[in-house]
Parts: sequence; C-alpha cells; structure tokens
Amino acid sequence: MESSLASAATPLPLEGGGGGGGNTLSEIYQNAKKLQLRTRDALERLERLEYSSGGNLESQTPELSASIKRDLTQIQSLCVEMDRLCRSLPSKSHRDLWKRKVEQVTEEAESLKQSLDKYFLRNQKRTMEAKERAELLGRANGESHILRIFDEEAQARQSVRSSARMLEEASLTGEAILSAMSGSRERLKNAQRKALDVLNTVGLSNSVLRLIERRHRVDNWIKYAGMILTLVIVFIIWRWTR
Repeated sequence: MESSLASAATPLPLEGGGGGGGNTLSEIYQNAKKLQLRTRDALERLERLEYSSGGNLESQTPELSASIKRDLTQIQSLCVEMDRLCRSLPSKSHRDLWKRKVEQVTEEAESLKQSLDKYFLRNQKRTMEAKERAELLGRANGESHILRIFDEEAQARQSVRSSARMLEEASLTGEAILSAMSGSRERLKNAQRKALDVLNTVGLSNSVLRLIERRHRVDNWIKYAGMILTLVIVFIIWRWTR
C-alpha cells in the first residue's frame, strides 16, 4: 500500500518541458490523458481506503490526496495551454476537433475534482464528528455524578408511577368484583321471585283440582241415586199393573 501511495504521489514529467511550453498540442494532450488516468486510479484507491479503513484516514491518505490535487491542478494548466494552442491552428476543422478534445479533458478533470471535493467534505465531516464525540465523552465523564443522581431520581419516579398504576389496577379489579357480585345478587333475587311465583301457581292449581274432584264425586252420587230411584219407580209400576 505504501508503494502504491508513493507511486501516485510522484509527479508525471512532461515531454520537452514541465508546463507545456515547447511541446506540440498532441504531446500536451497525451500528457493530460496520462495524468487523468493516473488521477482516476489514485482517486479509486483513495475511496477504497476510505471504506476499508472504517473512516480512520488521517495517517494513510494525506499524501495521496495531495498528489491527486497536484495532478488535477496540472491537468487544468495543460487544458489552458491546449486551449491557447488550438486557437492558433490555421484549419477550422482542426480547431473544432481539438476544441472538442480539450472540452472532454476539461469536463473529465472537473468531474475528478468534484469527486475529490466530496472526499474532502466527507473527511472533514468525519473529523468534526470525531471531535464532537470526544467532547461529549469528556463532558459525560465530568458529569457522571450528576447523571447518576438524575438516573436515581428517574428510577424513583418510575417506581412511584408503577406503584400508583398497580394501586389503580387493584382498585379497578375490586370495583369489577363488587359489580359482578351485585349483578349475581340481583339474578338470585329474580330467581327467588320466579320460584315463589311457580310455587304459588302450583298451590292454586292443587286447590282447583281438589274442588273439581269433589264436584265430580257429588255428580256421581246424584247420577247413581237417580238411577236407583228410577228403578224403584219402574218396579213399583210393574207390580201395580200386575
């Protein structure tokens, strides 16, 4: 990993000069493309390091990110130089062709720069979050006694609330039992009244039955007496007619 970081941090020499002076437009373009390729590879390594190291990048990537930034600055300088040279081309078709190539290199360099800026923003955010966590931990260690008191008070309040809730539940349970017992008493009273009504009805029915039986016996006596009297009268008439 250290060798790859060192190779990415090594500046890419330009053919015939460092700033493009004395080089042809094609040579400057080739140098810019080589720098773009190296910058893209270095940026990919930087992002892999970011996600594989768990955010601990302070001791691993400053040199690599600085190298990427230098390469991007150099690419931008080469784009300025190519733009200057392509304007001096005599053929309009060649000027338009090189203008499109320069625009492509410029756009890709701008995209790489935006990726690097996003990396710096993420790194800055991680640094601020780590600083805030350290401050919070220090403050928590200094205020642990107060927090412990607050926790004890919160536990006491929670215990009181739990006891009040248990008492309320017990009261509601007692009320429900009393209500159920009251309902049972009413049902028993209703059943008792119905039983007395049935008994009274049965007693009245027995009296009526006894009266009917007595009347039936009297009717039988009258019937039998009439039959006997009729037979006696018939016998008397028969004897008298003889």
